[in-house]
Amino acid sequence: MTTSTSDRILDAALESFGTRGYDVTSLDALASQLEISKQSILYWFPSKEALMSAVIARSAGELSEALESALSSAGEGWGRVEAIVRSVFRLAAHRPALLGLVREVARLGPPPATQMTEALQPLVHRATAFLQAEMDAGRMRRSDPNLLLLAMYSTVIGMVTEVEVLRACGEEPTARSLVRRRADVLGLLRSALLVEPL
Repeated sequence: MTTSTSDRILDAALESFGTRGYDVTSLDALASQLEISKQSILYWFPSKEALMSAVIARSAGELSEALESALSSAGEGWGRVEAIVRSVFRLAAHRPALLGLVREVARLGPPPATQMTEALQPLVHRATAFLQAEMDAGRMRRSDPNLLLLAMYSTVIGMVTEVEVLRACGEEPTARSLVRRRADVLGLLRSALLVEPL
């Protein structure tokens, strides 16, 4: 199947925005990499901001689809948390630029961060409702579900995207270390969240 020019542009922009950052990505460099003219990019996306907006829209859809797919076979309770964490680590292994984009968008603030937040809002609402229900049922420790979700997000995304911080802590980001970090994160979340049966 032939990839359309607009899809090729979006793929290259995601890779650049998610690995190098929005500020250092230029349309000229993207055009050169794709062996097309800058005007070709501007034909599909009238500005760098419009390109970023299109990348966010497509990436938010991909991220939502991956998480929904993980949840569809996750079962109940802790299994749902574990499925999401495993899905994010799988994305880190196979689509690191996608998670890098999430981090970059958060760094940029509005309007890109607002767009990503709004796109992922249904998942956020479901996640906080799930956490609240688990707390109400006595299976998870009491906490503010919004704050808890933010802490979980920061922990998981930080463990897969903050490469330089990991290196500073003596952790070389490899496939093997990714598997170990996933196990460590799951252990940490399990001990922090779950109420031990009496």
